[in-house]
Amino acid sequence: MLVIHKYGGTSMGSIERIKSVAKRVAKWHAAGHKVIVVPSAMSGETNRLLGLAKEISADADPRELDQIASTGEQVSVGLLAIALQSLGVKSKSYTGWQTGIKTNNAFTKARIESIDGDKLLADVNNGIVPIVTGFQGVDSEGNITTLGRGGSDTQAVAVAAAVKADECLIYTDVDAIYTTDPRVEPDARPLKVISFEEMFELASLGSKVLQIRSVEFAGKYKVPVRVLSSFTEPDIAIAVEAKSGTLITFEEDEQMEQAVVSGIAFNRDEAKVTLRGVPDSPGIAYKIVEPIAAANVDIDMIVQNVGEKGTTDFSFTVHRNEFKKAMEVLEKQVKPALGAKEVVGDDKVCKVSIVGIGMRSHVGIAAKMFKALADENINIQMITTSEIKTSVLVDDKYMELAVRALHRAFELDKVGA
Repeated sequence: MLVIHKYGGTSMGSIERIKSVAKRVAKWHAAGHKVIVVPSAMSGETNRLLGLAKEISADADPRELDQIASTGEQVSVGLLAIALQSLGVKSKSYTGWQTGIKTNNAFTKARIESIDGDKLLADVNNGIVPIVTGFQGVDSEGNITTLGRGGSDTQAVAVAAAVKADECLIYTDVDAIYTTDPRVEPDARPLKVISFEEMFELASLGSKVLQIRSVEFAGKYKVPVRVLSSFTEPDIAIAVEAKSGTLITFEEDEQMEQAVVSGIAFNRDEAKVTLRGVPDSPGIAYKIVEPIAAANVDIDMIVQNVGEKGTTDFSFTVHRNEFKKAMEVLEKQVKPALGAKEVVGDDKVCKVSIVGIGMRSHVGIAAKMFKALADENINIQMITTSEIKTSVLVDDKYMELAVRALHRAFELDKVGA
């Protein structure tokens, strides 16, 4: 069995933890599995390195930031290789460019274009455990690039796709994907299996367990991904560990749980802006959102009210960090150009969503969701839906109450594993 082991920064956070990772990898190797490891930098190291750059310049060249940030992973792969070698396991550490991970030249947020898996396959076929830096590659001109925060998840899945691995194991500080965040809902339940489609929605809607690009990559190349904890004892039986955590797989998998709703996601990083009294005429939506897009502000939920007396109100949400920019564009550019009445905003809102492939074949799901929120006197400001999700915007002070109410309404704590 050819497997990829990916370890996050917390799992690599100290020499003792690196030794624990080495013991786990060594056990898989001793059991006859072919293993490739993709670790992150030690916890906090990337922030420390970029902090040094910011002490010199707040507007540093992104190319140089990638040069600096990439060194964190180079240290971790070297340390892990040494730890494995001390256990008698043949191991080699590699940077992204040494293993042919080619990216575009979008420094600090590059995207993978291709991976040459031949060197890695040659190693594992010769009994060697290769360890590849997560989060980085090289562009067409030989510059080191990084994939952005969380990019090591994406790199691990990409490596798995390149070598046609049987499974990509993402070791984290949580032991599974849960029906929702256990810190918000203590009765949240770990899922044994979830579809790529559901996981993609959960990641895009605020779940922080996996980076959305890694889920997208896994779905595109059909790489089975398992999320499990690196903090269990490394000498746990492999047969047990290989079935622990949450397997992210294909919808048609016969093991898929048939729950109508699989999980509740939430995102606090929301802000709502409204342009009131705009002309109710064809093309008005474009005239509002085009200047916002030109300012590189992403829009999420959109609602346009029914026109009355020739005018309408137009509302949309943006990331909370871009709230001020969006308000400024509307106030200075859009409002005077369209003769709108006023611009109002609210950065104390949040998005709560239900996700599940079972929603496709069940009616009344939205009604059940709205009733659960109404029973708690939670007002819904905006709604968006798709085949497998329904999202609502509510005051952020009601976020935890909304999550718990929906978790209870859809009986997510009772669904059979």
